[in-house]
Formats: sequence, C-alpha cells, structure tokens
Amino acid sequence: MLIKRAIAALLVSGCALSAAACTSTQQGAAIGGGGAAATTLLLGGSTGQAVAAGAVGAAAGALIGHANDRGKNQCYYRDHNGNKYVAACPSGY
Repeated sequence: MLIKRAIAALLVSGCALSAAACTSTQQGAAIGGGGAAATTLLLGGSTGQAVAAGAVGAAAGALIGHANDRGKNQCYYRDHNGNKYVAACPSGY
C-alpha cells in the first residue's frame, strides 16, 4: 500500500509541474489523467484500473481545457445590421 501511495504522490506532483508551461488543453489532460490515476491507486484500484482511469481523465481534462482556451481574448460584437460576431478584443481590454 505504501508503494501505491508513493506512485500516486509522484503522479500528482508530476502533473502539477508539467502543467506550468502548457496550454490549457495540455494542462487539463495532464491534471485530469494524473489525478484520475492517482485517485484510483489511492482508493485501492489495480494498476490496470489506474491506467484506464488515467486515460479517461486525460481525455476529459483535454476537452475541458480546450473549451477554456477558445474564449480567451475574444469579444462579442454587433455590426450595423445587428448581426453578432466574435473578434479579438481591443488591446488593454
């Protein structure tokens, strides 16, 4: 049990360090995958279950991170006809 907890701690700390210089999509994948795998190990799951949970967590984290990336520095506008469009925000906004 001690080895599983050590592996889980390494996974979580590795995810935290690897997420420092990545896009939100990559951060989400690393945190989701590592967090799910570590949680599975801490709750007594097998290595195979931890790998499966890590894969699902990474996919979910990547989707959430990608959704977060899409709206950065984007503003919603209306043209003179009332049509909505999205474009880059003015500088300093």
